[in-house]
This record gives sequence, C-alpha cells and structure tokens, in this order.
Amino acid sequence: MQRKRYAPGRTGSTARTAVVLTSVLGLGLGLGLTGCSAGPTTDDIAVDAKAGPVSPVAPPGRYRTLFEPCGSVPQSTLKDLLPGAAALPDAERGKAYRGVAAVTYDTDRRVGCTWKADSPETSHRLALDIERVVSYDPAVSDDARAQEVYLRKQLAVGIPVPPTTPPTPTGTATGTASGTATPPSTGATAPENTENTENTENTTSTPSPSATTGKPSTAPTSGAPSGGTPTPTPTPTSTGLEPRVLDGLGEIAYLDDTLSTVGANGHQRVVSVVFRTSNVIVTVSYREQTTGSVEAPDSKELQEKARNLARMLAERLEE
Repeated sequence: MQRKRYAPGRTGSTARTAVVLTSVLGLGLGLGLTGCSAGPTTDDIAVDAKAGPVSPVAPPGRYRTLFEPCGSVPQSTLKDLLPGAAALPDAERGKAYRGVAAVTYDTDRRVGCTWKADSPETSHRLALDIERVVSYDPAVSDDARAQEVYLRKQLAVGIPVPPTTPPTPTGTATGTASGTATPPSTGATAPENTENTENTENTTSTPSPSATTGKPSTAPTSGAPSGGTPTPTPTPTSTGLEPRVLDGLGEIAYLDDTLSTVGANGHQRVVSVVFRTSNVIVTVSYREQTTGSVEAPDSKELQEKARNLARMLAERLEE
C-alpha cells in the first residue's frame, strides 16, 4: 500500500486544533493582563476588625540551663559546713566532699546534691536543690510562674507574704473639695447626744488600738473585775532569728528555722534558705543533729552559714 506523501500545510483536524489552542492562549493572556492591570493593591485590602488584636506572648525566663550542683560548693566551704568530715579516713572524707547528686530525669529543669558527715556527737547534712520553672501558658511568663511556686513554698512553712499597698489614684481622695485625703478615723467618734454622757460613769469601754503600734491597750474592758489589776498579754521577744523574709538575696528570699528533739537528749535544727532569681528557685537546707547533749545547735551559727552559701550561689547565677 502506498503511503501518502507529507505536504506542507494543515489538515482539517490539525487546523481545528490550532484554532482552539490559539483561542485558549489568547483568552489566558487576556485574563492575565487584565488581572495584572486591574488587581487590588495592598491599600485596597480591608482589615477584618472582628479579628481583634493579637495577644502578646509572655517573655521566657532568663535561664535555659542549670549548673552542676555537686561541684558548685567549694571544698573550703564544705569543710566549714561539715566539720565531722575532717576526722574521717581519706577515702570517706573525699566521698563526703564530693556529695551525692539527686536523681533527676532532666538536668535542665531540676538538679540537686547532698553532703553528709557524722561524728560521735554531731551529724551535719547539707542539701542543695535548684529548680528551673517553665510556664507552658503563653500568657504567663516563666518568672511569674516561678513566683507562684516560690510563694507556695513560703506560705507552706508559715511565713506570711508582706502585703503590698496599692497606690492611691490622684484626685480620687474624698473628704475635702480640694482633693486632699481625709485622715483615717482613729475609732473614736463624738457622741451624738451630750445628754447621754451622764450615764457613762459606771460603764467602761474598750479603747481603740494605738495609732502607731496597732496593738490594743492594756486598759481593763467591761468584762474585767471592778478594781482588779489588768494582766497584760505577754508578747514574744524578737531575737532576729525567727523565720522571716530576707533582703538582698536574689529577687525575693526567706529563711526558715525549725528545732526538734531527737531521742532523750538529742536535738535537731534545720535551717532552710530559699530564694528566687528570674525563673530559678534555689533551696539551701543545712541540718545539725546532736546526740546525748542537752544543748541545741546554735541557731545564729547555722543561719549565718546557710545564708553565706545562698549568697555564693546567687552570685554564681549572675555570672
């Protein structure tokens, strides 16, 4: 069979295909040009007001990692805190100074170390706990979450949180037309009817608390026996060593001091210093236990040693 020889030009089907392609291309180019010339600009795009402002994300804490705890206390400090270690054999003394690291599954979140040395009459134990607090709420910063954890620790040991006095808005004070605040009442009010003053000779009233000290007066009340001598309520004498809030240590700190008896004549005193710096909370716990001694461990000495170590660790965090 003889094949047809190819000749220049288009057959009918080929011509129809070319016409369709040309039309499609022309339409596409026309649409593209139209879109480029008539498309909206950025100035014409309206912002949806219902979306509202984007909530800012709370900043992260200052610290992302923690230092190694067992090597953070110099040996000279350990010799002072663990006096019984000096009498131990070399191997045991070295082990006592190295300490025992706390078991943890994330050393970037929490670490700790414990040192201990015993002698025939006393036993000393030092424990260090360092926690890095992380907030998983984007609206709450790591520092704010760490403050919550810290305050729970402080309240758990019975140390109240100092109240904060909110600032008085300017111009909102009442009492005078000029806006000057009226002094608070001291509790004494003028009688509405002076005729009733004649009937108050045989009635004793409880005076208001002192305006300066806030403590009630020791004057007898209406329930006291007539002619009797009032017995004032004794107030505990402050020694300055009570559990309290500390100043100048981290951003916020407190000290706790507890004494308990061990056996017949033994005593145990535990001093804890806790402070927070940004999103890290450090707890220093120093314990001394005596056996067969009627004298309790000295509170001032233990507190001073624990506070010195806490200050050293606070400086370490600032490096």
